[in-house]
Amino acid sequence: MEPEPGDHRPPVADSELLLRVLCHEFRTPISALTSLTRALADEHRELTTADRRAITELARDQAVHLQSLLRGATAGTGALALAPHPEPAVPLAGILREAAALVPARRRRARATRRAGSCPVPSGRTRQVLVNLVENALRHGPAEGQIGLYATLRGAGLSILVTDEGRVDDALLAALRRPAPAVGMSGLGLWIVRQLVTTDGGVLRAHRLRPRGVALEVLLPVSRPVR
Repeated sequence: MEPEPGDHRPPVADSELLLRVLCHEFRTPISALTSLTRALADEHRELTTADRRAITELARDQAVHLQSLLRGATAGTGALALAPHPEPAVPLAGILREAAALVPARRRRARATRRAGSCPVPSGRTRQVLVNLVENALRHGPAEGQIGLYATLRGAGLSILVTDEGRVDDALLAALRRPAPAVGMSGLGLWIVRQLVTTDGGVLRAHRLRPRGVALEVLLPVSRPVR
C-alpha cells in the first residue's frame, strides 16, 4: 500500500502490524469479559433473563474468539483473517443483544426493525465489528453518556449504528480515512473494523448527531432478500 503524499515514515513491517493487531484484539475480548463479569457481580443492577442470556452468549463467544487469536498467533497467521472465508450466517438480532449487554442498562439504547433483526450476517466478523465499536464508545465517550445500537434496512443495504455522546473530531476522521494504521495503538481499532467491514463488501461512516453525539454506521450489503 502506497503512503500518502508527504508521509515519509518507513512502512510498517507486516510482523509489527500483526503484533499490534494481536495486542489490540486481545484487549477487546478481555475488556468485554471484564465488563460482563462486573455486570453479573453488580448487586445493584437487576438483570432480566434476556440480559443474562445475552451476557452468557457473549462471554462464550469472546472466549472462543480469544482461543482463535491464540491459535492464529501460534500458527503465525496473525490476529486478523481478512480473506472472505465463509462464516456461519446468523440473524443480526442475536449479535445486537450480545453487544448491547456490554453497556450498563441505564446507559443503553437499542432498537432494530424486525426485518433488520432477522437479516443474516457473518457471525464472527459482525460480532467482532460491533464489540469493537461498543468498546470504543465506552472507552472514548462521556463516562455517563448514552450509548445506542440501532439497525434498519436502507435500500439494498443493512445499516447498523453505534452512537455515543462524544463528538466527531479530527482524530476520528483521520482514523476513518487512513489507508494504513498509524504507529502505535491510536485508531487501530477503527482500522481493524474497516478491514472487517470491507471484507464483507461494506463501508464504515461517521455522522455528527444533533444536538450532540457521534454515530458510526456500518453499511453491509444484504446477501438475500429479507421478509
